[in-house]
Amino acid sequence: MLLKIHPENPSFRQILKVVEALKRGGVIIYPSDTVYALGCDISQPKAVEKLARIKGVKLEKSHFSFICYDLSHLSDYTRQVDTPTYKLMKKNLPGPFTFILNANSNVPKLFKSKKKTVGIRIPNNNIAREIVKELGNPVVSTSIHDMDKIIDYTTDPEIIYEEYKDKVDLIVNGGYGNNMPSTIVDCTADEPKILREGLGELIF
Repeated sequence: MLLKIHPENPSFRQILKVVEALKRGGVIIYPSDTVYALGCDISQPKAVEKLARIKGVKLEKSHFSFICYDLSHLSDYTRQVDTPTYKLMKKNLPGPFTFILNANSNVPKLFKSKKKTVGIRIPNNNIAREIVKELGNPVVSTSIHDMDKIIDYTTDPEIIYEEYKDKVDLIVNGGYGNNMPSTIVDCTADEPKILREGLGELIF
C-alpha cells in the first residue's frame, strides 16, 4: 500500500494508519530528513527480525538506528549521557545526524547480541516525527539503498514502491527524498568523532 502524506502538514488520520500498521508488527518505508528508510516498532521483536531479513543482514550484526521524537527516550536505551554530549545533541537535533551512544542492557536483548552501542536519530521531518510521537516509542530504522551500483539511494517514492511493495506492509509517499545520508557522530569516547560525513554539519 502506497500512502501519500503531506510532508509539511501530515494528516493525523494518515499518520494513524501508519501507526496501526506498525502496532500490528508491520514493516514500513517512510521519508526522513535524509534518505527514505525501512522501519518497524521497537516493541515488536518479530518485526525487527523481518526488518533484518528485508535488509539482508543478520540481526545480531545489524546497525539499525532508533528514530525518536525527542530526547525523552534516551535513558530507555542508552547509558547515562554526559552533559557535553546532551548539549551537543540538543543543539543539532532535530536534524540529519545519527549519534552513536553507549547502549544499556535493553539493546542487546532486542538484537540478540552483545551490542554495546546504539544510533539515535531525531530527523527534522514532520512525517517521521509524528509517526514516532503517535506510536509512543522509537522506530527501529535503516536506510534504503538502491539496487543500482552507481546510485546510492532511491529518492523517488514511486520507484521505491515498485521495488518494495511485496516486501513491506506500507510505503509512505512524502515527496522526493534526499540522496545523502545522515552524518554519524560517535559519542562513546571522551571527544565526539565524526565517523561519516553526511548531510548534517555539526554545530559544536
